[in-house]
Amino acid sequence: MRAVLYDHFQQLPRLITAADPACPAAGVIIEVVATGVCRSDWHGWMGHDPDIHLPHVPGHEFAGRVAEVGPEVRDWSAGDLVTVPFVCACGECDTCRRGDHQVCERQFQPGFTGWGSFADLVAIDRADVNLVRIPEGVDVESAASLGCRFATAYRAVVHLGRPRPGDWVAVHGCGGVGLSAVMIAAAHGAQVIAVDVSAAALRIASEVGAAATVNAMESEVVAAVRDASGGGARVSIDALGSTGTCQDSIRCLGTRGRHVQVGLMVGENGMPPIPMGAVIAGELEVIGSHGMAAHAYPQMLAEIAAGSLAPQRLVRRRIDLAAAPAVLADFDEHPVPGVTMVHVRGMLSTGG
Repeated sequence: MRAVLYDHFQQLPRLITAADPACPAAGVIIEVVATGVCRSDWHGWMGHDPDIHLPHVPGHEFAGRVAEVGPEVRDWSAGDLVTVPFVCACGECDTCRRGDHQVCERQFQPGFTGWGSFADLVAIDRADVNLVRIPEGVDVESAASLGCRFATAYRAVVHLGRPRPGDWVAVHGCGGVGLSAVMIAAAHGAQVIAVDVSAAALRIASEVGAAATVNAMESEVVAAVRDASGGGARVSIDALGSTGTCQDSIRCLGTRGRHVQVGLMVGENGMPPIPMGAVIAGELEVIGSHGMAAHAYPQMLAEIAAGSLAPQRLVRRRIDLAAAPAVLADFDEHPVPGVTMVHVRGMLSTGG
């Protein structure tokens, strides 16, 4: 198979021919149709993830067709169109038995703990726990954008942030996950304030549902959000992952508000000072969010099929597998607003 591989962190990956992966007894081999380029892939390439062992093939946000099925798999057949959460669960630990597969104690993350989807083929174990069927009305490119950014944003907004219709929701950082959060919160009736340093990203945020925008290069973020929301947001999401965005997200909340941390906090941002005085005085909630379990996908997919959510609107750049190494290495220096999608094989128009 073709695969994008790097032998050293922070050195340009290369497109190689590698051995096809072996099919796990309880798993499947998926022929990748499309895969997203995500900031988490860049973090991995930078060496920020201790679970990555070199040489490595990145990619964790994908959709495709089942090519091979292990003998212990019950629910899937060759030819099925599927996607996969970026956190794959064991299905057996105490956490999984509670239904919290996204924080499984023995989780597997394609593209991090093992080789991922910047390749023609990817192996996924525990298929009966981790595969998600792509329903009629959801195209494969949209499905490929769900596994990390969109599904993570969906759970962060709907399950953890829990805004009511009319509530103000602030989203700090309008990359792929932030724009997803803007779209999802607006579709569920919230009034969204999008915050970013990029005018282009803020324009897209307005297109997908933001009621107000704040350019962090031109305004004091906390004051601007509090002013726009009439005293403070009900829910605030740090979709970037920095000390500054985390603090701004907490400080812009009104009383009894909820801060949801979605953006990864790594390196010098890994231990941010938290404005705990504001947390106590306002009885604020500080919540972490780490993906969404496969069994929770049907509600989100139903909303996509019905047209109330449109993740395809976030895809702003399409490349082939040969272009992926340069795009990954350049992801932080020259970010492109919206989602970049790698077309690994010919695109399929619809699921089903």
